[in-house]
This record gives sequence, C-alpha cells and structure tokens, in this order.
Amino acid sequence: MKKQKVAKKKGTMSRLLAYIVKDHKIMFSIVLFCILVSSLTSVVSTIFIQVVIDNYIEPMLSTGANLFPELLQTILLMVVIFAVGILSTYTYNFLMVIISEDVLRDIRNKMFSKMQRLPIRYFDTHTHGDIMSHYTNDTDSLESMISQSIPQIISSIVTVITVFCTMFYFSIYLTLVVITFLIIILLVTKKLGKKSSRYFIAQQQIVGSTTGFIQEMINGQKVIKVFNHEEETIDNFNTLNEELCYNANKANKYANIFMPIMSNITNLQYVFLAIIGGLLLITNTPNLTILGLGTISIGIIVSFLQLGRAFTQPISQVSQQVNSIIVALAGATRIFNLIDEPQETDRGVVTLVNVTKNSEGKLIEIQEKTGHYAWKDPRRKKDEQLIPVRGDVRFFDVDFGYTDEKIVLHNISLYAKPGQKIAFVGATGAGKTTITNLINRFYDIANGKIRYDGININRIKKDDLRRSIGMVLQDTNLFTGTVKENIRYGNLDATDEQVFAAAKLANADDFIQRLPQGYDTLLESDGANLSQGQRQLLSIARAAVANAPVMILDEATSSIDTHTEKLVQDGMDALMKGRTVFVIAHRLSTVQNSNVIMVLEQGRIIEKGTHDDLINQKGKYYELYTGKFELE
Repeated sequence: MKKQKVAKKKGTMSRLLAYIVKDHKIMFSIVLFCILVSSLTSVVSTIFIQVVIDNYIEPMLSTGANLFPELLQTILLMVVIFAVGILSTYTYNFLMVIISEDVLRDIRNKMFSKMQRLPIRYFDTHTHGDIMSHYTNDTDSLESMISQSIPQIISSIVTVITVFCTMFYFSIYLTLVVITFLIIILLVTKKLGKKSSRYFIAQQQIVGSTTGFIQEMINGQKVIKVFNHEEETIDNFNTLNEELCYNANKANKYANIFMPIMSNITNLQYVFLAIIGGLLLITNTPNLTILGLGTISIGIIVSFLQLGRAFTQPISQVSQQVNSIIVALAGATRIFNLIDEPQETDRGVVTLVNVTKNSEGKLIEIQEKTGHYAWKDPRRKKDEQLIPVRGDVRFFDVDFGYTDEKIVLHNISLYAKPGQKIAFVGATGAGKTTITNLINRFYDIANGKIRYDGININRIKKDDLRRSIGMVLQDTNLFTGTVKENIRYGNLDATDEQVFAAAKLANADDFIQRLPQGYDTLLESDGANLSQGQRQLLSIARAAVANAPVMILDEATSSIDTHTEKLVQDGMDALMKGRTVFVIAHRLSTVQNSNVIMVLEQGRIIEKGTHDDLINQKGKYYELYTGKFELE
C-alpha cells in the first residue's frame, strides 16, 4: 500500500512538471539559467571573502603594504557580481510567476472542460462545495508550490552542490564537520516531516468537506430557518471545523518548530567550525584539500563559516518547503483525479441533421436551420440514411440501477407514439424521474432496449439525442445574463423574433414586458429577482425556443400558485402540441388529458391506461385520485 502511494505521488509530480517544463520550454530554460547564475554568485561572493582577507587585508595589516587600489577593484568586481545575482534572482522569480499562472489557467481549463463531459452520476456522488474546492484551495496550493517551492528547491540544489565542491576545495576537515551536522539535520527533517505531512494531507481533504458543507448550508438557509435547525447546523459545522482545526494545529505545530530547531543546529555548526578552524590555525595542522596538503588561513576559516551557513540554509529551506509541496501534491492529486474521471462514453454514430424536401418529396440534408430534422445513420445505404424525426419512443424490458447491486427499475416496457402525452404518477422514489433520465441517456440502462424512431438510443450521439429532447424541470436553473439570453440558452442560434415568439408561447411575454428593461433585464443569483412562477415560465420559453420533437416535463407546476399554474399549464399545452411529451406530476389534474397514464410503484409499472380506464379499474390510481391514498 505504501509503495502504491509513493508511486502515485511521483506520478502527480511528473504530470505537474510536464505542465511546467513541456509547455514552457524556453521560459523554464531561462529560469534554470538564472537560478544557476544566482546560486553561483552567492558562492563566488563567499570565495571573495577569502580572497579579500588573505590577499589584501592580512598582508596590509602584517606588512603595511598599500593594496587599496587592488582591493577597490576587487570590491567593485564583487558589486558587479552581486548586481548580476540580484538581476538573475528577480528574473527567475518573475518568470516563475508567469509560468505558474499559465499552468493554473491550463489546469482550470482542463478541469472545467472535463466537468462539462462528466456523467450526471459524478455530480450525484460529489458535493458541489468539494468540486469548487478544486478551483480554489487546491489551485492556490499549486500556485504557491510552482511559483515559490519549485524555484527554491532548484536553487537550493544548485547552491548545495556548488558550496559543497567549494568547501572540499578549501578544507576536507571542516567539510566533514558540516557533513556531520547535515546528517543531524536530515534525521530531524525526516522525523518532523513524517509527522507533519500526515496532518497536512488530512487538512487539505477536510478543507474540501468543509467548503462543501458551507455551500450546502448557504443554499439551504431558508429550510434551516423554517425548521429551526440553526443550532444543529452550528453543531455540525463545529464538528467539521474542530477536525480542520485539529489537523491544522498538528500540521503547523511540527512545521513551526522546524525552523527554530534548524536555526539552533546551524548555530552549533557555526560554533564547531570556528573552534575546529581555530585549532587548525593555532596548531599549524596541515590543511587537507582535494589538491593535497596546504595551510589553513583566517580567510579560509571566515569563508567556511559563511559556506557552512550557505550549505545548511538551503537544506533547511527545502525541508521547510516540504510541507507546502505535500499540501500542493495532495491538491494536485485531487485535481488530477477530477481530470482523470471517466467522461461520458459515446459510441453513437447517428446524428441529428436539418432537412427539407425536394421537388419529389424526398428528404435531403441541408446546412441551413429549417426547423425540420432527421436522423442520419451512416451505416445504412446512402438513399436510406435519413430517417424522419417523429418522436416515437419505446422501452423494451428495461432494467436500471444506479449501482450494480441495487436495481431501481424493473422490466419497464412502454411506448409513446408521435404526438402522444405520456404521464407518470407514483410516490417519491417510484422511478418516475429515473425513466426520463434514461431517455436522454443521463444514465445507461443495465438490460433491455430503448428505441427512438426505431433507432437504439445507444447508437445516437448523445449531443444529438439531447438536442432532440426539451426539458422543463421542477427546479429551474437560470444563469447570470439577460432574460433574452436565458431564453436563448435553449437554442443559441435563435433570433430575437424566435425568442419573443417562444416567450409568448410560454405566456411569459406579459411579465417580461413589465420588467425594468424588458427582455434586456439582467438576472443574477439564479433569477432571485423573479418569482418561482416567473422563473418556471422562462424555463418553458427556453424549452420552446429549442423546438424539440420530444418534451419532458418533470413536475413543472408543483411549486407554483394556482393563478400562475393556469398560465404555466396553458404555456405547456401550447408547447406540447405536435410533440411527444412525458409528464411527471403530483397534481393528477394536470395529467387527466394524457393519452396514457402509467402508475409506478417501487420501480415497476403496476397500472397503465387513460384516466377513465384507470378510474374504472379502481386500483392504485383510483385511490390516488379519490384521496384514499396520497402521494408522498
């Protein structure tokens, strides 16, 4: 199990590096060059200290020689080198900010694009707040890692390598002292890092859960207040918040004690280097270097004190960045899990095309929008490829379950002839909405067949299938934009005249004209400035402008007052003319004129027939209609 986790983190890191390196080759190459220059200038400046002390200051103090001109030239050279280092540091930090924002833009685009292609099942099993957390908390942690942690790590690696080589050049004895303290630092880092990483990962996960809970509570504020659940909600939030606080405290406790410990270890190293270097100098012990034996000098000791800090400081900084990297990798794993989610599979080949009739009365495909459609099946002979869209929908022994273990629809067989109105009634959970969700393939069936105009719907491309089906749901969803734009959402190519006609058909034109800017009135927050009935009328207008041959009305009048219900019902009656319609309703008065009423119970059709037929049968529908049994 542990090996699998490690492999997964490596995979996540390699994917991140692909975003950074592969898509920004030139810019990242410049970053690497600038980091190299910046790191080398810091090492060169330390070497200059040894040169200044041993070649200028010490001779001037011991012999009184006038070496100020040469010393001034050396100092000016150091100033130039420092300036180059500062410019390089600024450049790579500036470029890494650009790279990080570009990477996050690409990742957000991929996440959002994938989200549009995910099956409805994914959104049924993940809270909206948790999904939103991918775009906020997870991307924020990635931004910090890419813009700060990665350049810091690269810079530290280059610095450690160059400093280590320089220390060996100066003195192997003193280098061994630094290596000893390095081992101590690594042991401490491993100990603290292991403890903190577990809590940082848990913190990142609970942040997503907390965000999801908060969003859910914001959306349900009215329900919370109506049922006086404020205290229970506060208690539930406190439980999540306490868990978040616990993990954050634990994670940050180990992270915060890390730097003081590292600082004290570095100070001890400084003291030991000074003592051992002083002893080597006083005792005139031959100084072992990679070039052989030499002599220790004050300049070497002073430089080594700086080199010791320059060697351990990057290691401490990298260790400090470990927690940020762990959090970022946890966020990246969540992001890539979303990106890697299996999207809707679509093996359909049959498409929906615009058609007209030629002089011989035969269907021909054209590019212009005609309002007349046909299915195009490329597997048929050329002169038989076009099949008129009539709205003939049939179920044959269909079984379906949201999971393989639990089947919720059993042996569903039904037919809806073109222009017929089919109604589904039954208690909540009987399977009414599930059946309509199968028609537009929000979910795929387990067994059986569904045919649309004689074509197995699995052979129809999902986009084309759904373009042929309009929906009016109980829960209306309006988007930020004008009234006109919200109606046109049903058909983005619709003209203003078609939008106005759809609104009139839905009986929405009257109230729209009374809005401050009419059809140009801006709607926000899911149409919060409109009543429920007005929003439903816009939803009907949106379905009308789509002009689909099949219509699904899912309890479209259940949340509307009696007066508005009459308007909505009239709008729906106009909308249903000439179309195949599937209606789900709790109010049986709205389905009495249906061609067929189907009564569902526990995923089975137990009765079917016209209103009069079912009344005469005196079964479940009769009980519902007469009030002997109420829908739940």
